[in-house]
Amino acid sequence: MGHRFAEIVFTESVLAEQQRHGSRGGYQRLLGGEDFNDQLSMAEASFIQDRDSFYMASVTETGWPYVQHRGGAAGFIRALDSKTLGFADYSGNRQYVSLGNFRKDDRVALFFMDYGNRTRLKVLGRIRLVDPNDLKTLVALEQADFRAPVERGYLIEVEGFDWNCPKYITPRFTEQEWRSTIEENVNQPAQKTAEINPVFAPGEELGQGPLAVKVVGINQLTPEIRSYQIKTIDGDMLPRFIPGAHLQLPVPTEQGVRIGHYSLSSDPRRVDEYQIAVQAKHDSRLAAGLQQSYQLGTRLNITESQNHFLLHDDLRPALLIAGGIGITPLKAMALELLQRGVRFELHYAAKSPEKMAFYAELKSVLGDRLVTYFSNESERLNPFMLFSDLAEDCQIYSCGPETLLKSVTEAATDSGVIHRLHTESFD
Repeated sequence: MGHRFAEIVFTESVLAEQQRHGSRGGYQRLLGGEDFNDQLSMAEASFIQDRDSFYMASVTETGWPYVQHRGGAAGFIRALDSKTLGFADYSGNRQYVSLGNFRKDDRVALFFMDYGNRTRLKVLGRIRLVDPNDLKTLVALEQADFRAPVERGYLIEVEGFDWNCPKYITPRFTEQEWRSTIEENVNQPAQKTAEINPVFAPGEELGQGPLAVKVVGINQLTPEIRSYQIKTIDGDMLPRFIPGAHLQLPVPTEQGVRIGHYSLSSDPRRVDEYQIAVQAKHDSRLAAGLQQSYQLGTRLNITESQNHFLLHDDLRPALLIAGGIGITPLKAMALELLQRGVRFELHYAAKSPEKMAFYAELKSVLGDRLVTYFSNESERLNPFMLFSDLAEDCQIYSCGPETLLKSVTEAATDSGVIHRLHTESFD
C-alpha cells in the first residue's frame, strides 16, 4: 500500500510512461508502506475551507470526463471530518449533467486553486446526495450570510489527495486580496525597511546546502506570524522528518546571511511540502528579516532537518503544552499522534484567539483534544493542575517562552514527573 492518490492514478500505463521518461524512480517510494494522503489533516481542511470555488469532474455514462465549476462564499465547501467533505449546491443553469453522472458513477475529482499563493490541491473521492430528510446535515452545509438558493447538499468521502507543484500557475488576486495588500503597505511603518535592510537581491539563491527548495506559499496567520510552505525546486519528494524537527534557514541581515532555526509544523506524513511559522517581533531582527526577505519563489539551498526534540515512537499517551509561537513543533506532534490513534491533549496559551497561530485549524481537527487559554480573558495555564492526574507512562512535551518553560519545569519537578518532560525553548 502507500500514497492513496498515487495508487489510484498511477495505473500500469502511467507507470510505463514514467519509466519511459525517467521519473518513475522518484515516485516509486510513494507506492509502499502504510496508507497516507487518504485522510485530511488540518492543512488540507483549512486550505479547502478558505476557497470560494473549485473544479469538479464526474464521469459520464459514455466514459467521458465532465468538468464543472462550483462556487460560493468562502467556506461553502468544508471538511466535516478527516474523510468527509460537504457542500451546498446552488441553483445554476439546470442542465444537471453532474447530478445525472453521479446517479450512475459516484467517482469524483476535485481541483482546488489558490492562485495568489500558487498552490493547488487535488482530491479524489466518492460523492453522494444528502437525503432531503437529513435536515441536520443540510443545515450544517448552509451559509447564513450567502443568499443564493440551495438545491441540494453533497457529501464526498475522500479516497486520496495530492498537493501539486506551483509550476506554471500564474498568480491572480481577488479584489479583497488587493485591497488588503494595499492597506498593509500603506499602514506599514516607514522605518521597518530601514531597520532590517537585508542584503538580498530578488532571484538570488540563499544558502549552501544540498537540498534545493523554494517558497511556494505564504499565509498571514496573525498580525505577527506568517507561515511558509516550502517544496523542492524539481518537484521531488522531501526527506521525511520526525515531529519536533527544525530547519536551518539562511536569512539575509545587515551583517550578512545568518542561520535561523525554525520548527517544522507540517504533517510529518507529507513528503511533498514543509511548513514553518515565523513570528516577527520588535526584538527579533532575524525573524523580521526572514519575513521581509522570503517571498513567493524565493530559492533556498538547505540541509536536511535536525531534531533535538524527538517525539516518542510508540503508543504511550502524551501531554503537549504550547505557548505562543511554541505551537510550531507541537502542531506536527499533534498531527502525528492523531494519525497513530494515540491518546493526547494539546494545551495552548496565547494572548487571544487572534494572536494564536493555527487556532481555527487546530480547533477544527483536534476537537476536545485542544484546550486553549487566553490571557486577555484572564485565563491561565496551570501546569501543576495538568500534572496532578497523569497516566503513569504519559510523555510531556512543552515549547514556548522561558516563563512558560520555567513554570512547567518547576511543576514537573514538584510533581515527580520531570523524567518524562521534554522541552524546547525559543533559544
